Amino acid sequence: MNATLLRFASRAAAALAVSLVAAGGAAGQTLQLTDSSATVLRGGAYANTNLSSDLLLATRASGDATYVRRIALKFDTHNTIPAGTPIASALLTLTVAGGNAEPRPIGAYRIAASYQEGEATWSRRSASATWAAGGGDLAELVASATVTDAPGSRVVFDVTALVQRAIDGAFVTSRYTRIGLVDGGASSRDSYKEYFSDEAADVLVRPVLTVTYAQPTPQVPVTAPVVPPATAPAPVTEPAPAPAPVPEPAPVLPPVTAPSTSVEPAAGAPVPLRVLQYNTHHGGFGTDGRYDPDRLATWMAKMTPDVILLNEVEKYTSWGNQDQPARYKALMEAKTGKTWYSVFAQEFGAWTANGKGHLILSTYPLESTDMFDVSWDRAAAAARVTVNGRTISLMVTHLDPDDYTRRLAQSKQVMLWGTGVAENRILTGDMNAWPDQTSIAEFVKTYYDSWAVAEKAGKAVSFSGLTPSGATKKGRIDYIFYSKQSADLTVVGSQVFDTRDANGVMPSDHRPVVTTFLVK
Repeated sequence: MNATLLRFASRAAAALAVSLVAAGGAAGQTLQLTDSSATVLRGGAYANTNLSSDLLLATRASGDATYVRRIALKFDTHNTIPAGTPIASALLTLTVAGGNAEPRPIGAYRIAASYQEGEATWSRRSASATWAAGGGDLAELVASATVTDAPGSRVVFDVTALVQRAIDGAFVTSRYTRIGLVDGGASSRDSYKEYFSDEAADVLVRPVLTVTYAQPTPQVPVTAPVVPPATAPAPVTEPAPAPAPVPEPAPVLPPVTAPSTSVEPAAGAPVPLRVLQYNTHHGGFGTDGRYDPDRLATWMAKMTPDVILLNEVEKYTSWGNQDQPARYKALMEAKTGKTWYSVFAQEFGAWTANGKGHLILSTYPLESTDMFDVSWDRAAAAARVTVNGRTISLMVTHLDPDDYTRRLAQSKQVMLWGTGVAENRILTGDMNAWPDQTSIAEFVKTYYDSWAVAEKAGKAVSFSGLTPSGATKKGRIDYIFYSKQSADLTVVGSQVFDTRDANGVMPSDHRPVVTTFLVK
């Protein structure tokens, strides 16, 4: 593995769902899967309640169905491990958060049917499909362990046989590994146990499936050539339960403004500049788990942006194994008929190396570019363009997802770096913080939040049912700021787009936001 991939691997516990780490000896390499699609299935009065957003998972055995709790977990061993790969071991580890004192026997069972994390309940595996048996369609017992109430203690299940069978394609539905954790003891008030979920702020306590390869060690390609979009095979995703047909929602169109253009206007006329900020979720992995850059680029083209600032774009990593910066440039040119100029900044500071980073795309030529190394393996990128005779500096960053003290320090670093960037400045990014956090307060000392400006003027456009207003994920964490010294920029409007298809699937786990400026 080259140095870039090693850095990529070492950071996976903090930012990624999959990691490859070097392991000595004959066992070869180890793959850590931390995206567990974890949810609690609770019976009785909660049989139709989805609990996937809870910060804690729980197990409990009780004679009263309302108190019974089980855990459902799902790991993507389909797209991350080639079919038939021999493995030496597969260990599922959970971290105990607390609970009642009695030690309990917890069994790990194979879940025989697919489920949707945000929809699964005791009764249903998705909004449109029920379990064959309430509580998760449990098949055979594959492992067991005893759990105490000691906070921070680790519970390890040896699920090697199950994972190997999944990789070998023994189960008809897919090669995903699905596991149900069940308290197999007698009904007891003291059986209640809590575990940290995949929503925990500390990534080190989230559920993890650690797979160690047997010899020969599979090779992870890092320099494979780009596969043309027309022939690139899409990764197979976990089959979703057949949903009830619903009419496809009409795309939300941008607010009515002057048309987007990069053509020189009549002298003295202001020019609209549409700025799109989008976290691509590793370059186009949708909420259905399917990798499809074309699907995401189609939505971007619909939003008619003039400049695009993207987070989580991958260059020859396990997330798609493509040169995504080149792919998105080509896709946007094909879909818009325009020339797009681009710069990619790999997030670990090796700017053009393989890895995860930021991509700036512009219909205006890039007159200069700059990159800045931010603490804790983060970065910022900048590009300068000229619009209507005015200098516009475009900047993009991505703050730490788990630690607010790191975000505050990173925001201060980006702000200091930005003082050396020419006005008019536009700064965007996935800031991983709601507007009331200290890192955002740091930005708004010298920048305006364009969504807040548009909302105050009654020009912020969302869509029905979106809560809170302007939410780009579970809250409003993606921003388009502009400097308070940007005398040539005026906000016309801002919009968060509804990118769901007829099945409720989005091309990324974030929603895009577009702000339209007038450049005087």
